[in-house]
Amino acid sequence: MKAVSTGIRSPYLLLSVTALFWSLNWVIGKAVVGTISPLALTFIRWVIAVTAMLPFAWPLIRANWPAIRRHRKDIALLGFWGTGLHNAFAYVGLHYTTATNGVILNSSIPVLIILTGWILYRDTITRVQALGVAISMTGVLAVLTGGDPSVLATLTLNRGDLIVLAGMVFWAVYTVLLRLKPAELPGLALLACCGAVGVVLLAPLAAAELLFMDGKVDFTPASVAAMLYVGTFPSFIGYIFWNRAVAEVGSNVAGIFIHLMPGFGCLLAWMFLDERIRAFHFAGIALILAGVWLTARGRRAIPVPDSE
Repeated sequence: MKAVSTGIRSPYLLLSVTALFWSLNWVIGKAVVGTISPLALTFIRWVIAVTAMLPFAWPLIRANWPAIRRHRKDIALLGFWGTGLHNAFAYVGLHYTTATNGVILNSSIPVLIILTGWILYRDTITRVQALGVAISMTGVLAVLTGGDPSVLATLTLNRGDLIVLAGMVFWAVYTVLLRLKPAELPGLALLACCGAVGVVLLAPLAAAELLFMDGKVDFTPASVAAMLYVGTFPSFIGYIFWNRAVAEVGSNVAGIFIHLMPGFGCLLAWMFLDERIRAFHFAGIALILAGVWLTARGRRAIPVPDSE
């Protein structure tokens, strides 16, 4: 993306920073429950994101308008799966399920990406990558269960779990479909177009929530700061980093970096919620990092469009 340079050369650092942005997004999302209803928050998030993008993206959109028109179906498909609805499922689902269940389902994304890539494109995974996925998932479970595997036996799927899982499927499909990105279209132009698709999809849903489902938006300094954050870092900067990294390392490798989120979540909870970090947290984070490293080391070169 010529207009907005990440300033970071390593795709693995891009993925790690994105995981940090998205981890804090979950913390903030839980903090504003009861202050901003989920569909309204998702709509406001993408309005802010698109507004932040436009000063940089508009010249690229104008210059590449013929390509955008030519590939409008692919762009609409990416916008449908990747912006708006994915976030809406997550925010709505967290009203009906526990945070533990939600994070476990979020950590299923790498597996869902691999499965989706196999279904759509017959993508393969190396043995080293498979080992990395297994080790990283072990670390995730160590963090989420407090080092006690018997906790998993008490987990049950409710409607909130199913809603969150639907959002994870949307994100997995979006990540795999990023290979549809037209090679001649700058990444920021694509992201702005996808964000606009998300805004159009979310507008009637948010309006219905506010008018008929007791939705609310309370404007306080804290809620405004939360809206600005989720609209700027997870949605604008985070998506730029994610899309560029996926173009460089492929969807399977990118997906495993989602496993960094439970580790970041523990640290953020300690910093902002005064929660204790225990031995199993450190063990889980170490396993997650080892799995991410193995997956990155074991990847095959995948021909995908350049994000530039």
